[in-house]
Amino acid sequence: MLEELKREAYEANLALPQQGLINLTFGNASAIDRDRGIFAIKPSGVDYAELTPDMMVLVDLEGNQVEGDLRPSSDTPTHRRLFIAFQSIGGIVHTHSTHATSFAQAGRRVPPFGTTHADYFYGDIPVTRKMTPAEIGDGAYEWETGNVIVETFADLDPADYPAVLVNRHAPFTWGATVAKAVEIAVAVECIAHMALLSLQLEPQLLPIEPELLDQHFKRKHGPGAYYGQSGNG
Repeated sequence: MLEELKREAYEANLALPQQGLINLTFGNASAIDRDRGIFAIKPSGVDYAELTPDMMVLVDLEGNQVEGDLRPSSDTPTHRRLFIAFQSIGGIVHTHSTHATSFAQAGRRVPPFGTTHADYFYGDIPVTRKMTPAEIGDGAYEWETGNVIVETFADLDPADYPAVLVNRHAPFTWGATVAKAVEIAVAVECIAHMALLSLQLEPQLLPIEPELLDQHFKRKHGPGAYYGQSGNG
């Protein structure tokens, strides 16, 4: 089972540069085995072209490295914090994709300007507050990054908003599986790109009408969803 978990994480990590979401080694993906409380994550600083399934590092929810000779991603504490807080997710992706990261660096949410956005998010893609100097410099920066994300979701359902922009940093996405988290990461970059182009065309553009947001989100999500084929969404 853990070999399969490592392969799942490996394939998700390979998908990130293939989807144009990664430059250099910026980013990582992780997949969790909830029954064992163990997740697999990319090793720190390893080029994607050099990755193999056996390089994936296994970490438990207490932060112990349980398998692997390489150091796990420096973002591992953030992934761990999110796995603890968001019990329904099975995978996490972090990228520095260009357009989504531009919104994050500006500290701006991505408003829902159209139905593409509404297919994935039930409103704005949220952005965290800026982290404080103490949170950045207390020696637990990556864990505190997770904390500020969790704080942002105090009144939001992570299933309705499966991504966040970390202020001055970049996006994190999640899903029921790590493959779904990759899909969300692709969608976030696409949505952010279209939002920037839309704002160039119409700087005073307003968000999508609530009725259209409801229709497009709920036809794919929740008990009344009817998009796609039975059993695969």
